[in-house]
Amino acid sequence: MGFFLETLLNGLMAGMLYSLVALGFVLIFKASGVFNFAQGAMVLFAALAMARFSEWLNEAGVGNLWVVNLIAFAMAGAVMFCVAWAIERLVLRNLVNQEGTTLLMATLGITYFLEGLGQSIFGSDIYKIDIGMPKEPVIAFQNVFEGGILINQEDLIAALIAAVLVVALSVFFQKTGTGRALRAVADDHQAAQSIGIPLNRIWVIVWCVAGVVALVAGMIWGSKLGVQFSLATVALRALPVVILGGLTSVPGAIIGGLIIGVGEKLSEVYLGPYVGGGIEIWFAYVLALLFLLVRPQGLFGEKIIDRV
Repeated sequence: MGFFLETLLNGLMAGMLYSLVALGFVLIFKASGVFNFAQGAMVLFAALAMARFSEWLNEAGVGNLWVVNLIAFAMAGAVMFCVAWAIERLVLRNLVNQEGTTLLMATLGITYFLEGLGQSIFGSDIYKIDIGMPKEPVIAFQNVFEGGILINQEDLIAALIAAVLVVALSVFFQKTGTGRALRAVADDHQAAQSIGIPLNRIWVIVWCVAGVVALVAGMIWGSKLGVQFSLATVALRALPVVILGGLTSVPGAIIGGLIIGVGEKLSEVYLGPYVGGGIEIWFAYVLALLFLLVRPQGLFGEKIIDRV
């Protein structure tokens, strides 16, 4: 029982991190109808900015770890706001009312541009982000289960950070005027414009929010894996989460991430020995494929009905 709970807990913590990346996809798709393939590049770019700013501050003699991280986070956040503004101003504003395929190709172009720009500005080395999270695992509940439950402190803190951000975004969408405007734009662009909601300003805001989400995700994943260009592929791990939860549902991104995180860990431990291992790599994509066949809109997505 203890081993099962340990595996379950590890899956939940991994799922929260998947949800964090998936939120970027959902936020932009809800507000603009654009499936943002550049979200992975935004995570990479934000992590590079955070890592390099931290490095430069340390070289400048700012010794305190928390002060360095706070200043670097603020600087990287400002960079992501500028990136979001530039994307909306220079790309999306010129593609209003274009076909979905055109917008998709635009985000692919943004992906390669951000990867190249990041390499040009910050370099292509592997960088480290130290945000002070303890990396030593601890054993808990020894009095309850034989041998206790092994918990990775870094994963636990990262999951808590992701959960706090998810709650903050939920409050923002539900309780603030800007959040309600975002939901109105998500429901119907033309109706929102007809009552005076400025569509372009809303798009800038939602891309900025997605940029902050990408920064937090990049900071956490960079701390765990190091900041390298393969970090952009983290977004591919979030694609099954979006398909499972639904492209337009923030709660769906959270629940989908938890389901896939737990499913990956449990299937690897309990089914892996029977299929030769490696099931954790493809489990999420097979599950997403099954959902596409049975329920294409996902668990919480809106069913689209075209009437002729």
